[in-house]
Amino acid sequence: MNRRGRLIPAWSLRARITLLSTALAAGVSVVLLYLAWSLVGDSVAAVPQMPPGSKVRVDGVDVDASVLAAHLREHAREKVLIAGAVAFCCVVAATAVLSWTLTSRVLRPLREMTGTARRLSIESMGERIGGRGARGARDELGELGATLDAMLDRLQTAFDTQRRFVANASHELRTPLAVIRTELDVTLADDHADEAELRRMAGVVRDATERAEQLVSSLLLLARTDGAGVGPTEPVDLAAVVGSAWNAVYREAERRQLRTDFQLVPSYSIGDPALLERIAGNLLENAVRHNVDGGWIEAVTQPGQRWTTLRVRSSGGLVDPATVAELFEPFRREGVARTARTGAGLGLSIVRAAVQAHGGAVSAEPVVGGGLSVTVHLPALNRVGVPT
Repeated sequence: MNRRGRLIPAWSLRARITLLSTALAAGVSVVLLYLAWSLVGDSVAAVPQMPPGSKVRVDGVDVDASVLAAHLREHAREKVLIAGAVAFCCVVAATAVLSWTLTSRVLRPLREMTGTARRLSIESMGERIGGRGARGARDELGELGATLDAMLDRLQTAFDTQRRFVANASHELRTPLAVIRTELDVTLADDHADEAELRRMAGVVRDATERAEQLVSSLLLLARTDGAGVGPTEPVDLAAVVGSAWNAVYREAERRQLRTDFQLVPSYSIGDPALLERIAGNLLENAVRHNVDGGWIEAVTQPGQRWTTLRVRSSGGLVDPATVAELFEPFRREGVARTARTGAGLGLSIVRAAVQAHGGAVSAEPVVGGGLSVTVHLPALNRVGVPT
């Protein structure tokens, strides 16, 4: 183990590659040496033999021809073996040195990538690996660096989004809690507070508690749907879903004297009925709460071959077309400040997460003269109830 208590691998990648290449070179050298030794012996043995009993004079000494042939064969093999052993050692040593050196150069970008990855943290996510390690190479290491950089880009985006989300959620939750504490402190500090004052304080505390409860519920729903799939699904008629969701907000719409125009044609999709009703409910709630007194609301459902469409349009304040996409981010509201007391700014975020979980798409565009139009496309069903 090193000083930081991390386990050090017994063999590094560089050492394993060097050992493997050296062993391969040694094995090939042994095979070649054996073949050379055998070929030399066979070549000497293939020399035409003299008749048995023949004598050959060598350095003034008569030697039997068969003994001389055997001696020459063994001598030749011995020479080959000695020369081959020297060559074997040289080849193995050269292979080891070259492998160690070349492997170091080849793995240098990988070591730089590793060093960069070790330095990365949430606070230093701006640094990238590809530029340091791959050096623009169009090989496997370059592709690896580009892939890791793309992954880091996604992680940085996710971290930034999460950081903003947590900060906004903390701010939103702090507001009703601050209201509750202020009302309690002011009332408790008043020794002459009567029943009316206590009832007023209780009403304010109740409203703040309801707002905090709605925010927590919205956060839980967003966490359940964002980036996740849906559970058990069944065919759902969006027209019936819109009608059910409208029952929850129609009293507020009547109180604000909003005109309605609903063109609800039976339009079937497949999904989680509760989530689909939440989609319609959030769109209608936004259309009512961010409307103007005496304004209008339109809701349309339309079947199709591939997509079932739900469109909710409403009057309201002017919306900058450049900021429409931001309305789907958490804690963004149509034409009102983020600290407004109505709504949590999560309606369209939940709509987008639920629609994406069903494999659909959602878009929005400003209405001329003020207001917003939101269109949801969900996978349609064919006549036999199968998604198209």
